[in-house]
Amino acid sequence: MTPNMTLELQQLREAAQVNGARYVHLKDFVYPAGKRIAVNFTLDFDTMLRRRFSNEPIMQLAKGEFGGRVGIWRLLELFESHDIKATIFTPGRICELYPQSLAAAAQAGHEIADHMWEHQVPSDPDLEYDHLVKSTEALERFTGRRPVGTRSSHTSAFLKQLGYIYKSDGVADHLPYYVADAQGENYLLNLPFHYAIDDAMFFNFGWVESGPTGQRLADPESVLEIWWDAFQHLYDQGSYLNVCLHPFISGRSMRTAMLDRFITKMKAMPGVWFTTCEDLARYCLAHYPPPSDAE
Repeated sequence: MTPNMTLELQQLREAAQVNGARYVHLKDFVYPAGKRIAVNFTLDFDTMLRRRFSNEPIMQLAKGEFGGRVGIWRLLELFESHDIKATIFTPGRICELYPQSLAAAAQAGHEIADHMWEHQVPSDPDLEYDHLVKSTEALERFTGRRPVGTRSSHTSAFLKQLGYIYKSDGVADHLPYYVADAQGENYLLNLPFHYAIDDAMFFNFGWVESGPTGQRLADPESVLEIWWDAFQHLYDQGSYLNVCLHPFISGRSMRTAMLDRFITKMKAMPGVWFTTCEDLARYCLAHYPPPSDAE
């Protein structure tokens, strides 16, 4: 090994150690009495908003329109039939575009959480903060409750300043965990999801001249088998399942029917805690407090 390679390897090890120190995993984690696994159904209700600014083909954007006009309603009906409260991550702009469906979701008791202002985080810090404030205030004004969770890469210091208690955008564990910013400060709880339990990885496809390039039109029964196997493994471990859905994808009837069967199978198992991200986050914060920034 050359001296340069040795130096680079040492630098990589040091960087990995610094980065790894940002993550705090919950020790001896257990759920409330009688609960074996927590299941969060999370909806990214963005209606492909960011693509509207990218001159995407009309047929690609029409998928997002379906999610706002039809898909979200089907999913709300599904959750109502099973008495499940979901967490709906939505951009602040959706308050203007699809007010009826968002109001119905809030009135039904679903958690409404942040998913950026226009489905993107600006690189300029001042503009980023402005977008976060806009989205936070729009959701609070519209639903009557201030959002406390986000699915975004917003700066942790900004999130904590505005009262956010958790985010759901990382995959570093199979249980909730805390993560600090690059300076080792501003710990936030992260409720992890995984792309293997994300409908877009199986059912989303790119129209002509549009991404993603992979054409994903999986058989819903095959996806049900994969997700059920994943649930069983996590259930046996007393773990956590975050099911990431998009109304323009899972709001299609054959996929909603698959979700109905998936939920029915899970409900037949004892000790499954169907809850919102906020409720799970508050449980974690109360029983497994975050490290202080001074530590």
